[in-house]
Amino acid sequence: QVQLVESGGGSVQAGGSLRLSCAASGSTSGRNCLAWFRQGPGKEREGVASILTPDDTSYADSVKGRFTISRDDSKKSLYLQMTSLKPEDTGTYLCAFGRPLFNAICSIVADEQYNFWGQGTQVTVSS
Repeated sequence: QVQLVESGGGSVQAGGSLRLSCAASGSTSGRNCLAWFRQGPGKEREGVASILTPDDTSYADSVKGRFTISRDDSKKSLYLQMTSLKPEDTGTYLCAFGRPLFNAICSIVADEQYNFWGQGTQVTVSS
């Protein structure tokens, strides 16, 4: 079992920045994927970014160049630095944990890959 707790959400104006954190506990040893997903009001959940190693990251096209995902395995933590925020970034941001596909792939499309999820942290961006 893996427990995930997100923090760092809040309300900002467009153009602002936020840094989300996700603290993991439990059986996290071994090669694993960590990812951020989000669900906006009236929208389906979508993948934002994923990370296997610092050299293996994936981003949704909508956040490339604005968001940066990182992880600190010594602290069992995942981060998402968000800059140049837009109103369409509004939503609940969820941290997810799973094992890599074919031992190498951390998808942001196949959310069924992730079998542990946090409760989420709310991000609201006003125009």
